[in-house]
Amino acid sequence: MLNALEVFTTVVVGVMVGVEFSVAFVINPILNALPGDSDQLGRAHGGRMLGAVMPVWYITSLVLVAVWAVAGWDHHGTGLVVTAGVLLILSVVMSLLLLVPINNRGKTWTPENRPEDWKEQMNRWDRFHYVRVAVIIAAFTLLVAALA
Repeated sequence: MLNALEVFTTVVVGVMVGVEFSVAFVINPILNALPGDSDQLGRAHGGRMLGAVMPVWYITSLVLVAVWAVAGWDHHGTGLVVTAGVLLILSVVMSLLLLVPINNRGKTWTPENRPEDWKEQMNRWDRFHYVRVAVIIAAFTLLVAALA
């Protein structure tokens, strides 16, 4: 049963990492290259859609890692799992303090009501997101190592 939990948790976290990686290095660069207001409209839509899904995914990932750490406390690799959990906690804190406030503003913007500095705010979100992606990649890597 523990093996199934380990694999399931690793897959859930891994897919989350893939989504966040693609936002940073595929979706946003595509949106940035679109003409006119398409970039801002696409980011607003993405902010609404992913803003509804990702909090559940982050918390579910964290809970699964915590259950794995508790259930496998006396097994090899628990230190790696606990460290991955700490990194996931860091990613949630980063999200709440740095990324969510910008996203909550950006998802309501239209070409008619967006602020003058909307691109600067999106660039700030991107920079914070790159750091968050690095943190969750590190957490995922530790989970994979714990499986070995």
